[in-house]
Amino acid sequence: MHKIVIRGGQPLRGEVHVSGAKNAVLPLLFATLLTSGRSEICNVPELRDIDTAVALLKILGAQTTRDADCCRVDATAISSIEAPYDLVRTMRASVLVLGPLLARCGHARVSLPGGCAIGARPIDQHLKGFEALGARISLDHGYVEAQADGLRGAHIVFDMPTVGGTENLLMAAALAAGETIIENAAREPEIVQLAEALNTMGANISGAGTARILIQGVTSLAPLKIRVMPDRIEAGTFLIAAAMTGGNLLVRGARQLDLEALLQKMVEAGVVISAEADGVRAVGPECLRPVDIRTSTFPGFPTDMQAQFMAMMALADGTSRISENVFENRFMHVCELQRMGANISIDGHSAIIHGVHQLHGAPVMATDLRASASLILAGLAAENTTEVTRIYHLDRGYERIEQKLAAVGARIERVAV
Repeated sequence: MHKIVIRGGQPLRGEVHVSGAKNAVLPLLFATLLTSGRSEICNVPELRDIDTAVALLKILGAQTTRDADCCRVDATAISSIEAPYDLVRTMRASVLVLGPLLARCGHARVSLPGGCAIGARPIDQHLKGFEALGARISLDHGYVEAQADGLRGAHIVFDMPTVGGTENLLMAAALAAGETIIENAAREPEIVQLAEALNTMGANISGAGTARILIQGVTSLAPLKIRVMPDRIEAGTFLIAAAMTGGNLLVRGARQLDLEALLQKMVEAGVVISAEADGVRAVGPECLRPVDIRTSTFPGFPTDMQAQFMAMMALADGTSRISENVFENRFMHVCELQRMGANISIDGHSAIIHGVHQLHGAPVMATDLRASASLILAGLAAENTTEVTRIYHLDRGYERIEQKLAAVGARIERVAV
């Protein structure tokens, strides 16, 4: 086991490179199940969630190899249609094998993912969509059983935008007979890349990135070859790190259009943001201004940046309010930030942050992936030493974050405990 030790107070200066997007890689890996032959996905980060996805592909019978940042998957011979609980419970995105297996094999058995630290995340919209495509769905001892004698196109209207549901139905409908329309679809950039990837495989998908996606089903798909988009959440985390430490950081690979909601709020807070040829630069102000935010689905303010933004607002000159509208239990980092001197109170689904002049180093514990990032950020800006434990959460979504931060001036290291 390891912990992250940070001696704060150092402005971050220089350049940091963004890794491939975890939330884009996972559905792309599972999309390889839709076809025979060898697919190649490059710019794949070294993360625990990627390892879990690869392990699941192997259980299903796919052959996988990795060379540097490229992952090759040959799913010619699928030998199992079951995603077991032991893997699904460690990574909810495992449920994304349901659509590809159902489309290609006509049968899938996938463990229900259950809840997670940040709240219940049901898959009812996924199942509703599969039933519309003609699948027979049953629940058996904690598993979803899905069977179909050939999927057929349908008009699917989600009750609310769902990223996983949109991805699952995109992959299934790509091989369904006829036309499928998904209304109230999620619009995230990762969904756009998945649709583009499926189209390179021979699918016929239009409208990705809007609330209405049209899929004309095809009979077969070719292997995939693609380079993964940059991770917008990692990019946003580095931009906030520059702002909180009064630094000047160029985040290479950051794409302004993917970050617009975050960047607008950072500018309101007094951060100088500028787009450059291959990235975005953030320059921290002498004094941060308080800003209110409300999380929502893309293109709104991302829930995955809420904890990091809260850490920044803890140092703002005034009072800000953060309303969490996506997950019902995503304020667990508040108690840990309070241990570092933050003045934060909870009012229902909102957090009220009264900015303080200085945060103080303390031993803190990560409770989920983005909460762990917020504690790293707080430690970078705090005086004295901060120790962050339970960093296995961090390793699910940030590739060698301590090495990247150390290269731009942070006094940070990973140590054994």
